[in-house]
Amino acid sequence: MTSISVLGAGSWGTAIALLLARNGHSTALWGHNASHIEELEQKRCNNRYLPGVTLPSNLRIEKNLATAIQEVNIIVIAVPSHAFAGTLEKISNQLTRDTRIAWASKGLDPVSGHLLHETVYKLLGDKTSIAVISGPTFATEVAQNLPTAITVASPQPEFGILMSEILHNQRFRVYTSDDIIGVQLGGAVKNVLAIATGAADGLGFGANTRSALVTRGLAELMRLGICMGAKHETLMGLAGLGDIVLTCTDNQSRNRRLGLGLGKGRATAEIIEEIGQEVEGISAAREIYKLAKTLNLEMPITEQVYKVLYEDLPPTTAVQNLLIREQKTERFE
Repeated sequence: MTSISVLGAGSWGTAIALLLARNGHSTALWGHNASHIEELEQKRCNNRYLPGVTLPSNLRIEKNLATAIQEVNIIVIAVPSHAFAGTLEKISNQLTRDTRIAWASKGLDPVSGHLLHETVYKLLGDKTSIAVISGPTFATEVAQNLPTAITVASPQPEFGILMSEILHNQRFRVYTSDDIIGVQLGGAVKNVLAIATGAADGLGFGANTRSALVTRGLAELMRLGICMGAKHETLMGLAGLGDIVLTCTDNQSRNRRLGLGLGKGRATAEIIEEIGQEVEGISAAREIYKLAKTLNLEMPITEQVYKVLYEDLPPTTAVQNLLIREQKTERFE
């Protein structure tokens, strides 16, 4: 049995904590909203994000962050990417050299534009044992114990194996990888592509358009990933193609729902309020767009999503901009 603390009591953090507790591990769940955490403790259910799913008795709900991380072997961070660095800063002076950090946050640091493992190394040192959890996962389905497969990537093979063993059960299959760059890029870029495919569907453009965006979006991910040192097989795997397919084609995706609303002419703020949870693709579009510019890479779908979100470009014009691009040979690198 391993002692683990999950930081972040949204839908995904709660689902991971449920999974760990069901697997028999001593698990604590902490969230920044004190009234929400008190409600979880009293009702033993996260009605706000995972209604109808009972929290097991061995899942400890913690209001106090310092208490939540006391004497734990592993900390799993599941906060939105914009809160990732701040969460690390809050716990940094309470960690021991043996504390291991894993995260299920998907995105880049919005201040530096760095991948999150770079943020960990900057704040905690490059000797920290780290792992990232990513792949095609909707929190509701994990909480409902529906069959799921993910990837855990770590530069320390023994920690990657340990995390896979902690998470794995008969309904939750875990693959390991040492490609921490590719796994993180997949988790960020797929949210941008989900906005694009949602917008196309909101415009009524049909299955042909959706398929083209998914496929050429994968080409953009591979172009960026290979440039940054990711592995081809990672980008074609669960954390790359798998997560793209999931978020681009199913309306459980908050990013896809944002795109659907934009395609129907609704305002971004109105859609976000209706969704009621973090929509990571908004910041990811900005950071991936900036990264592509810095690396001098063509990422036309990402560029058009950025312009829709940040320059008020109409979605119909964005699609037209993609269609009128210069003809070229299809490539995936």
